Amino acid sequence: MVQIVTRMLHFGLPTTLTFVTICAIAYDSGDEQNISFGSILLGNFRWICSPPLISPMQRPDDFFYSVKDPSIVFYNGRWHLFCTVRGKKRSHQIEYISFTDFENAANAERHMLRITDGYFCAPQVFYFTPHKKWYLIFQIIDQTRKPALQPAYSTNDDIANPHGWTKPRLLFTEQPKNVERWIDFWVICDENSAHLFFTSLDGRMWRSETKLSSFPDGWSEPKVVLVGDIFEASHTYRLRGLNTYFTIIEAQGPNGRRYYKAYIAESLDGKWKAIADTYEKPFASPVNVQFFGENWTDSFSHGELIRAGYDERMEVDPASIRFLFQGVSDKERVGKSYGEIPWRLGLLTMLSK
Repeated sequence: MVQIVTRMLHFGLPTTLTFVTICAIAYDSGDEQNISFGSILLGNFRWICSPPLISPMQRPDDFFYSVKDPSIVFYNGRWHLFCTVRGKKRSHQIEYISFTDFENAANAERHMLRITDGYFCAPQVFYFTPHKKWYLIFQIIDQTRKPALQPAYSTNDDIANPHGWTKPRLLFTEQPKNVERWIDFWVICDENSAHLFFTSLDGRMWRSETKLSSFPDGWSEPKVVLVGDIFEASHTYRLRGLNTYFTIIEAQGPNGRRYYKAYIAESLDGKWKAIADTYEKPFASPVNVQFFGENWTDSFSHGELIRAGYDERMEVDPASIRFLFQGVSDKERVGKSYGEIPWRLGLLTMLSK
């Protein structure tokens, strides 16, 4: 089925399948699964892009420019989405949206989290099995620290309760002496440790770790683990069924466009190998994306893979790769300050061939 749809799109032929149907297609044969594994490990990515699924919702107390930085899990029959919203009066907040399928996401009820009255954004959500709690990792501003931007977390017993999140607590009791700038914090765990990844907007990705029994405290001094033409929003996963970890990182392309690169490693403390690290051979950029409908975005920015589970292992199914991202067209972006760019959320689905 995937191959048929791909051929129809390649030749510009109309198809009666909805995008949601395409997203739901299962990989039934071992051959197709092997093709998917091979494509990932060789860095051969091709996508079909949905129409915009979620746009900023206007409220009477503020004007909102964008919705961005999605983090999403499927739990108890529903999708649970956390994302940053950029407002005119209050620049950075986190919004919670829950829905049963992406087709109805735009009409779902939306809740602004009340974790703090200050700046907070760039969420990551997961269930931490040892504590039997949901964790939300994000960044806040603490003017007593230098840099003021700091990684923080909140917990909740019920992911569906937007009022149940605790007040933010900082991940680090003291600022690491060797880190002068950091952004976009991401936690993933293996059998023994929790690993915190982040970037520093200067071509470096860093890693810190703590024992699983000590999480969310006890972080080691961060170390640089990857140097390259990378920027921000590094997100790391375990490929289910493979002894492989997979990192995607946002980069800056031509004409200010954002796109994604991809790297693999055998362990979370191992060496990262580039598999798709140019604009011409990317994880996701305009060169390897076809559109289901209007070509509505030229940038593929801060996004998250759709996970196979919802816990701290951050597993994804290599046979069914989807990427929820923020996008915007060059025309919509030109002449605007970064905070006023009208980002919306869309979904990429990987094609097998």
